[in-house]
Amino acid sequence: MTLSYYKEELKKTATSLAKSGKGILAVDESTKTIGKRLASINVENTEDNRKAYRGLLFTTEGLGEYISGAILFEETLFQDHKDGESMVTKLEKLGIIPGIKVDKGLRPLAGGYNVETFCSGLDGLVERASDYYAQGARFAKWRAVLQITSDGCPSKLSIKENAWGLARYARSVQESGLVPIIEPEILMDGSHGINKTAEVQEEVIKEVYMACEQNGVYLEGTLLKPSMTVQGAECNEKVSPEKIAELTIRTMERAVPAAVPGIVFLSGGLSEEAASVYLNLMNKIIRKANWNIGFSYGRALQHSCLKAWKGDDITAGQKALLARAQANSEASKGCYVAGSQPSSDEALFVAGYKY
Repeated sequence: MTLSYYKEELKKTATSLAKSGKGILAVDESTKTIGKRLASINVENTEDNRKAYRGLLFTTEGLGEYISGAILFEETLFQDHKDGESMVTKLEKLGIIPGIKVDKGLRPLAGGYNVETFCSGLDGLVERASDYYAQGARFAKWRAVLQITSDGCPSKLSIKENAWGLARYARSVQESGLVPIIEPEILMDGSHGINKTAEVQEEVIKEVYMACEQNGVYLEGTLLKPSMTVQGAECNEKVSPEKIAELTIRTMERAVPAAVPGIVFLSGGLSEEAASVYLNLMNKIIRKANWNIGFSYGRALQHSCLKAWKGDDITAGQKALLARAQANSEASKGCYVAGSQPSSDEALFVAGYKY
């Protein structure tokens, strides 16, 4: 099979994922990272506990009203629920499209600054993606990470390397029928102001789409997953939510082709409430391009859910998950009323976040 064989399906899947009022649940934490989440509620990091928690998410009745897709870790894609039914089937019953994280993690970038990385996992990706497609996945995710520092990061080398990696990944998984979510994340680490973030992010995203063009990526069968345009976590400058929304949309309009059907923002360490408020304000801005502006949140959808679950309270966990899913669904239509759903305003920022 080739990209041309899958084109219509890729476009249909991408459009379904980018449906107005819906977003993507990111549940692709590595075994080590989910272990940290479980430890925060005093639950041991075993396969059974990981299965129980993710099974809780995938059996939440009504979740498909607000969530179009779920990004899974490889273990989960091939896992069965405790009742014997596959996790993929559980998602499909909710009307949620299964996806898969396909990158193999960050590695130091030779020739770059000491904080700069590239994303590994291109070797054998077309074949792996075919296996994931056969298991029921219909989209993929690959996370490149760039950091702004006072001594010149991200370097031109880092920007080019990560853009090329994202484009190679996107083309590779499209060859196997998976819609690529292209994720060039700008970390919140640093003391830089919001205008610096906007400047760097615009350069990065433009470079990504230049690489996509050179690799023949079918844009109508892709989604973009960027960070919101915010100031560094250590910046003393106070920036209003309205300004963040304005600069985020401006950056997207300057850098993202109109052919891309949807932009699903990552929460990147924002609190649950802030992630909803910023997304809501973005959707109130009249845009030049017709992309759907949605969400692909991990921590900003799961934080309250995990705390409510506590290892054994499925009903409380599912109720908290539904509340945040509904809040972000409303935000993606520009009709969320701040504070109308239970949420945490606890900052979820973690310096140098890896997963």
